[in-house]
Amino acid sequence: MNDLIDSQKLLSPRRKITGISAILLPYEQSGEVDWNGFDAHLIRTLGAGLVPAVNMDTGYGNLIDDSVREEVLLRTQQITDGRFFVAGVFVRDRSNDQFSMEPYQVGIEQIQRYGGTPIFFQSYGLIELPDDQLVDAYQRLARECQDFLFFELGKVFAPFGRIYSLEVYHQLMMVPNAIGAKHSSLHRVPEWQRLELRNRVRPDFKVFTGNDLAIDMVMYGSDYLLGLSTFAPDAFARRDAMWETGDSGFYELNDLLQYLGAFTFRNPAPAYKHSAAMFLKIRGMLEHSQTHPDSPHRPEADLKVLEIIARDLQSLLKEAP
Repeated sequence: MNDLIDSQKLLSPRRKITGISAILLPYEQSGEVDWNGFDAHLIRTLGAGLVPAVNMDTGYGNLIDDSVREEVLLRTQQITDGRFFVAGVFVRDRSNDQFSMEPYQVGIEQIQRYGGTPIFFQSYGLIELPDDQLVDAYQRLARECQDFLFFELGKVFAPFGRIYSLEVYHQLMMVPNAIGAKHSSLHRVPEWQRLELRNRVRPDFKVFTGNDLAIDMVMYGSDYLLGLSTFAPDAFARRDAMWETGDSGFYELNDLLQYLGAFTFRNPAPAYKHSAAMFLKIRGMLEHSQTHPDSPHRPEADLKVLEIIARDLQSLLKEAP
């Protein structure tokens, strides 16, 4: 595959981008969930025109208990008021555990009960299946859903992640009620391959980039489901509108947002959630910069860099038409 030639052929100017933003779950200094902050951030995201995704990694989907998970869904249902939203189905297991349908079914039922569209997180039991059994497992899960999305997750994000072969991806893409998939390899070539395949065999299927280090993948036909967009849903919405209208300001705004991503998603990547809380507090959108007690933190020195980026971002947003 000639990556350069193929990627240039994929360029999709003046395209309407579908942006899904993984909602940060904010915390009080007491260690309790900041529900007022959550509600306000969800409203802000919807107001920007982005689709919210809750109980994702940004919402500590692997750390929260079921009571918090359900409260998130209840509040999201009330605030979205019938509008489309996505929610993560997370199954906690261990390596060498057998795949079990039941925990996924419980999560799917819970999300659909609150009006959400499920996205299946991977699990050890799922990714360790042989390819034919893995495809069969997704097909059985699909029968539990009206619509769904699925994940491909690189092991840099989680040990239970797996990037599927293009053949497996093709089979999963062709499940009729699979409306899209988040691709999180952090590499452009496999995402370009998926876009080329999508364009040939199922144009209505959405490839959602999860590449917080290459958010310009939207130029090539990817949509996005990002944690980075939770830092500034207003700025991402403005950037997306610029691409749709052919405004060259897209590139400058995208570059600044990409700098924010490169800084905040550095190793250890899971600490980006603390970066997000700090950035939202700097912008006056959260009262606290606390995270889940079991989530890693960034050094306080990061504040100086984040303050500079927030100032520059505000200047660009004021200049934009």
